[in-house]
Amino acid sequence: MAFCTNCGAQVADTSKFCVNCGTPMGAAAASSAGARYTPPPPPPPTAAPVIPLKYDVEGHNLQIARVHLQPGQEIYAEAGKMIYKSSNIDWTTRMTGQSIGDKILGALKRKMMGASLYFTYFQSTGLPGEIGFAGHYPGKIQVFDLAPGQVIMVQRDGFLFAQSSVAIDIAMVRRLGAGLLGGEGFILQKLVGPGLVFIHAGGDHVDYSLAPGETLQVQTGHLVAFEPTVNYDIQMVGNIRTAIFGGEGLFLTTLTGPGRVILQSMTLERLRHELAPAEHRGSGQEMSNPLGALASGNLGAFFGSDE
Repeated sequence: MAFCTNCGAQVADTSKFCVNCGTPMGAAAASSAGARYTPPPPPPPTAAPVIPLKYDVEGHNLQIARVHLQPGQEIYAEAGKMIYKSSNIDWTTRMTGQSIGDKILGALKRKMMGASLYFTYFQSTGLPGEIGFAGHYPGKIQVFDLAPGQVIMVQRDGFLFAQSSVAIDIAMVRRLGAGLLGGEGFILQKLVGPGLVFIHAGGDHVDYSLAPGETLQVQTGHLVAFEPTVNYDIQMVGNIRTAIFGGEGLFLTTLTGPGRVILQSMTLERLRHELAPAEHRGSGQEMSNPLGALASGNLGAFFGSDE
C-alpha cells in the first residue's frame, strides 16, 4: 500500500492519482514531472495603420481638389494637372511598372491613350503639406474610394490623380461599333483599387445606378465612367427621319446594368465648338448627324471635316 507524498493519504498501488488531493502517483507523477510548459505563440504583428488621405473639393463648375498629404503618403497625377504645392512636397516623374519591360509596356499604352509617357509623383517630407489639382476646362471632380481589386472604367482623358496604391491600365473597347461611334474611342482607362481616385469631366455630373438588365441610352461623348459590370455598346436611333432632323445624331451609347454610371453634361468637343463656332462650322452637330449634313446640302461638312 502506498501513501500520497502531498497529503499523506493511503492509496492503492495501482492508483495513478490520489483520491484525496488528486496528486499524480507513480508513472503519472513521473510523466507529469517530465512535462514542460509550452508558452502560447506570440500574437501576430499588427500592420501599421493606413493613414486616410485628407482632401477637400472646392468650387462649383471650376473645381479644385486640395489634398493634405501626411509624411509617407504618396499620390501620382497626370502631367500638368497640378495647380500649386507647399514647398515641403517633393515631386518626381517616372514611368509605371517595376521592371524595364513593364515600364516600356506602360509607356506604349500611355502613348496609345494620347497621354504623357510619365506620371508625376508627389510625397510630403518631414511635415504635412498641401497640393492642389484641377482640370483644364470647366467641370467637376468625381472621387472614387476603390476597395482592393475594385475596378472603375474611365474615359481616357478623365483621370486626374490617385493614391499610389491604385493601379492604372488601359482597356480596349470590345466591340468595333462602340469604339468607332460611341464617342469615347477604342481605349478607356482602367483603374484598380485599393485607394482613392480623382477624375475630372465637363459640366455637371449625373450618378446613375443601373439595375440588372436596365438600359440607359446616352448621347455619345457624355459617358465619363462606369463599372465593368455595365455592358457598353451603341445603337442607331429609331428611324431615318429622327436621324436626319432630330439633331441628336445617328447613334446613342447604350449602357445595360447592373452597375454604376457617371455622365457629364458638357463634353470638351462641344465646349470647343461653342467657343469657336466659325472654326468648327459643320463639325459639331452636323458631323454627329451626317445625314443631316447631306439633307442641308453641306457636303463640305460631311466630307471635309477632320475631327
